[in-house]
Amino acid sequence: MTLQEIMEKLKELGTEQTKKTFIRHGATEPIFGVKVGDLKNLVKHVKKDQELALSLYETGNYDAMYLAGLTVNPKLVSKELLQKWVRQAYCYSLSEYTVAGVAAESNYALELAREWIESDSETIATSGWSTYTNYLSITPDEKLDIEEIRHLLNRIETTIHQEKNRVRYTMNNFVIAVGTFVEEIHKEAYEVGENIGKVHVNVGETACKVPLATEYIKKVEARGKIGSKKKTCIC
Repeated sequence: MTLQEIMEKLKELGTEQTKKTFIRHGATEPIFGVKVGDLKNLVKHVKKDQELALSLYETGNYDAMYLAGLTVNPKLVSKELLQKWVRQAYCYSLSEYTVAGVAAESNYALELAREWIESDSETIATSGWSTYTNYLSITPDEKLDIEEIRHLLNRIETTIHQEKNRVRYTMNNFVIAVGTFVEEIHKEAYEVGENIGKVHVNVGETACKVPLATEYIKKVEARGKIGSKKKTCIC
């Protein structure tokens, strides 16, 4: 399919109800309002065409940008492209999911996560924390820098409640990720979760909730899944 054909298909699949939902979550025009499940059905038409995937992101259309993240080959993207993408990710669903998922599976995951975490931009900082969180979910423990992760946990414990809104949300997710995916320091992450307690995030007019880190980690532990890794973090 060509870019024009994909865009026409997205327009056809969009609904006003889904569009309104995405707008409540920060998306803006241009947007058709295509459900993620329907976007995933289009992946097979784009996945083998890297240039088409990149062109989708450049349209600035929310649905197309999200589809680009599902279809691009993360091992073929350049660091410069990811830097461009993160600057263009204007809402948290793009910065925390689309960009972070691709970055985490790229060859520059840690380099970019470390850089973005320090950004003064809220959306870029959230991309950084989410990239590192996703990286933890797919990377064997023996390849992780445990001391660096421990340092980040300590940082979160000290600063999370003073951070920007969505940064608090992604920091909390990082604690959960360490507690569920990194067996070696899972107990340390749980203790940090106990110490930070409830994390308050303004989620606007959405039904989203901020998970309590300790409760989430306990549920995963009860299923005997601590340390189980995912095959992919792109979703």
